[in-house]
Amino acid sequence: MHISEETLKELEYQRVIEEILPFCHSEISREKVASLRPLRKDKIKDSLYCVNEYLGSFSNENFIPFREYDDIETELRMLQIENFILEAGSFHKIRNLSQLVNSLILHFEKFKEYFPTLHKYLSHIEYTKEIISRVDKIFNRFGEVKNEATPTLKSIREQLQMVRKTIQENFDKTVTHYAQTGVLDDIRESVMDDQRVLAVKSSLKKSVKGRVLGFSKTGSICFILPESVIQPNVRLLELTGQEKKEIEKILFDLTQKIREFYPLLQKYRLYIYELDVVQAKARYADKLRAVLPEITDKPEIHLLEAYHPILYLTNIKGDKTTIPQTLTLDKTTRIICISGPNAGGKSITLKTAGLLQLMIQSGILVPVHPKSRMGFFNKILTDIGDNQSIENQLSTYSSRLRKMQQIIKQADGHTLLLIDEFGTGSDPELGGGLAEAFLEYFYEKMSYGIITTHYTNIKLKIEELEHTQNASMLFNEKTLQPVYKLETGQVGSSFTFEVAEKNRIPKEIIQRAREKIEKDKVNLDKTIVRLQQEKYQIERLKGDLNKQIDHSAEKSKELSDALNSYKQKLVNFQKLYDKEIKLTQLGQKFEKYIEAYSGGKSKRDIIKEFTKVLEQEKYKKSHVTEAEKIQTKKQRNKVRLELKKEEIKEQLEETKAEEIKTTVNRAAQWMKEGKKVKIKGSSSVATIDKIEGETAFLNYGLFTTRISVYELEKV
Repeated sequence: MHISEETLKELEYQRVIEEILPFCHSEISREKVASLRPLRKDKIKDSLYCVNEYLGSFSNENFIPFREYDDIETELRMLQIENFILEAGSFHKIRNLSQLVNSLILHFEKFKEYFPTLHKYLSHIEYTKEIISRVDKIFNRFGEVKNEATPTLKSIREQLQMVRKTIQENFDKTVTHYAQTGVLDDIRESVMDDQRVLAVKSSLKKSVKGRVLGFSKTGSICFILPESVIQPNVRLLELTGQEKKEIEKILFDLTQKIREFYPLLQKYRLYIYELDVVQAKARYADKLRAVLPEITDKPEIHLLEAYHPILYLTNIKGDKTTIPQTLTLDKTTRIICISGPNAGGKSITLKTAGLLQLMIQSGILVPVHPKSRMGFFNKILTDIGDNQSIENQLSTYSSRLRKMQQIIKQADGHTLLLIDEFGTGSDPELGGGLAEAFLEYFYEKMSYGIITTHYTNIKLKIEELEHTQNASMLFNEKTLQPVYKLETGQVGSSFTFEVAEKNRIPKEIIQRAREKIEKDKVNLDKTIVRLQQEKYQIERLKGDLNKQIDHSAEKSKELSDALNSYKQKLVNFQKLYDKEIKLTQLGQKFEKYIEAYSGGKSKRDIIKEFTKVLEQEKYKKSHVTEAEKIQTKKQRNKVRLELKKEEIKEQLEETKAEEIKTTVNRAAQWMKEGKKVKIKGSSSVATIDKIEGETAFLNYGLFTTRISVYELEKV
């Protein structure tokens, strides 16, 4: 993709990069961030997903075990040199890096459902404990070579320990002996060349056998290495030399073993730099309260509650409010023209859209509403600010024309244009006409863009074109103060005279200016603004009406469906009712037969009447098909099932209401701020920071979260 350095400069992209740099752990990762530029389309999504997944780890229990690390670039370079021996500190750095990457491999494997993209980028790196075990076999936890590294080293160090003990015992005896003779100074002993020496009075130095190593500054004290430790010291030097050689041999062997892992260590190094950049972006996003909007493959921008990142952080430091902006560029609306008074926020709105697009295409999350939508542009071309060139003796207008010529050459259907003060710098009539021609050219090229202007003819042209839209920065005409809020669908006035009056320009000068300007032109500007406002109101009312019509249609359909459903249920209930009535009547007849039989009526007469009833029922049944019988049975079962469901639903609602009431009463007795709790089914203990309604805010130390009070239980 094509993004010039001039565009990056005009949109203040570098200031965003400078905000990310402090979060990096190494110089290499800082260099990577410093050189960060908008990525190719095929790499942007994965980069954004990695940052978003890392950001998500800040607010859940799956905190990523990433920490500061040592750069092993020098060590890897030295490993390529034959017979080179790494120092102890280098092995310690390699071990720590291996341990860090191993912990990340295990973490992302365990939580790959939460970190699918981060897991994918680590899946090609081998997990091994071999590097760590080989280093740990040689070094102790203080970074020193262990005595057990080799049998030879162990033997040498045992001898060293014995010789040092001999030197100490012999020296102590010598000090005791000469202290009794009075030849020692008050300090008795000192240290020279890492050796204990006797502090002998210079006048009595011949009384002590040994080697003179020096004198005090005044010459009153002579420092002597006593004869009793000279020979052991010689042995000590021999053993120390042997120890050094053995350690060099051990480190050489270890270097050769670590060299086998050179390709893997190189992967470690490259991976850890990339992850460092990801975590730096995530920490910046956390500071900025940035999110990942919906990402599409189309050239489009749908920003909801979007903030300019630099302005937002600056205002937070100054305890000021930042006004978010909402705007859309897509196939329906390819070009937006923003008008309104100077210092009303036109330029910052244009820069907000451009800078956020640069950030997204660089894999950096943006401060927008999560339901925002952003696509990709192959080119972002800008013309913002004063481009006057002193060196080339070009005027502002000439410089802008040269810039426009470059933009014209590159503009196409995948280009985002950001042009501030479109068409200014020349005669208003002629410059306005040329600007209008530029606008038509970009429109025909299917380019996308945001422009700002004060030219009336540009505003009118925007109204004529199908896929363009006017927008204005709101201005309070009563207080003559800008609102810094973008309103799409209407033209904004420049409020030239009103702003001049606010800035205390003498009224007589403003009045003279009003008289010099054609009255019709001033009225035209006001009429355009009024008509645009009326059009905007009509469009909004039309939109609301359409929504209400759609809503009414949906409700009507829902009511119609519900009515049909109830009608069918009523038919089914009626059939069931008729069936039950019939059964009741048959039961009543049977009851009469029993009473008649009990009253003495003959059994024969009763059977005769009963047989007659049976024949009648048999006749009715014979005219009902098998399919009708099955259907009737199904309907009867369905109605009974619905009645049963309603009954069960009522019982469940009553039970649930009672349980909630009991839970709330119990919780209210102990659930207070500062209490220790845990989530049901979890063993982790947290402290309640605060309770808002039915939501509790829990503090786990490293992070906080919120959850329903009904999910908590007392520890």
